[in-house]
Amino acid sequence: MDSHSKLLEDIINGYTPAPHELAIFIDHTLLKPDTTEKDIIKASEECKKYNFASLCIPPCYVNLAIDLLKNSKTNVISVIGFPYGYTLPEVKKTESIILKNAGVIELDMVVNIGMVKNRNYEYVKNEINLIKSTGTTLKVIVETCYLDDEEKKELCNILLENNIDYIKTSTGFGPKGAEVNDIKLFKSILGDKVQIKASGGIRDYNTALAMLRAGASRIGASASVKIVDG
Repeated sequence: MDSHSKLLEDIINGYTPAPHELAIFIDHTLLKPDTTEKDIIKASEECKKYNFASLCIPPCYVNLAIDLLKNSKTNVISVIGFPYGYTLPEVKKTESIILKNAGVIELDMVVNIGMVKNRNYEYVKNEINLIKSTGTTLKVIVETCYLDDEEKKELCNILLENNIDYIKTSTGFGPKGAEVNDIKLFKSILGDKVQIKASGGIRDYNTALAMLRAGASRIGASASVKIVDG
């Protein structure tokens, strides 16, 4: 068992980690529409200081961030179809290929939420598999604030059936972000077969810890430094 898995197991079993220990679970996130190169440079320095798992940034800054973090422990990840998810599947696939070729090893893709609401699950499944075929680690953002429990369960089943790596709760652009009850619901269906990334509205240590104890194995947050500083 690696150190990440061991610490997560200890947390689930009641261990209370020091705030800085949560850094290995955090995707340090910088996805504001007005993000500048200066912001990316600052966030990269924070990643090197705290050893966050990843830096999650807009596609246009991937090359810069990869260069800044090439000698660090932090991966660079980016987003697809962000933030609304209604980009055509072929466009999402093209985005994925470009980012993979740039050196990105994890992609966070917003599912087509409208098609989920239409109950057009065949479209959703085909879209997800099209992106998965590019060979990167894939986190499917389902934007829980717009979904009822039936839709959430159906999405979980699609991800299970198609061996998707992660389900992610939110973009951070919806009216609500991650909630403990959704993490517990996902975990009850997915078990350890699909990992869970809790994202959206996680701004302090206690909230991040609650998400991990509920079943998340990754945290997406723009308040990462605040979380690990306690």
